[in-house]
Amino acid sequence: MTAVPVLAYVGLGANLGDTAAALKAALQALRELPGTQLLRTSSFYRTAPIDSHGPDYLNAVAAVQTTLTPDGLLAHLQRIEQAGGRERPYRNAPRTLDLDLLLYGEARLASSALTVPHPRLHERAFVLVPLAEIAPAGLVIPGHGALQNLLTLVADQAIHKLETP
Repeated sequence: MTAVPVLAYVGLGANLGDTAAALKAALQALRELPGTQLLRTSSFYRTAPIDSHGPDYLNAVAAVQTTLTPDGLLAHLQRIEQAGGRERPYRNAPRTLDLDLLLYGEARLASSALTVPHPRLHERAFVLVPLAEIAPAGLVIPGHGALQNLLTLVADQAIHKLETP
């Protein structure tokens, strides 16, 4: 745990089973993490798979304030995925639940287990659009620039807002 709480953003996605229930259960699990407070949750968005196949995805982004370290938060996210039936048979396989640590304060991290900011978040409307819904105006993605500028680069990707969880 860190001494000072950090604002982090978590991407949520699912495209197998009851996707809305999976995301809602994951949000509840985020509320229950030690040293962590769920601050905001975006609407749910439906998107077609990118670099993958299978049914459309349901996506959202959550803002949390946490005293967990980046690796500690990642470990909890992976446990939540496993509890949600996540399997990893191959890269980009369809999934019952996917939780990604998108941003951890202003940190830039790169290890074999974790890269922050998430390596492709700046290329994905299914991350940027829900992130923009809940992030403060002027948010800058470390190493990539202003969120508002990144949104213009993914404007051609289809994304459909569905509901507020």
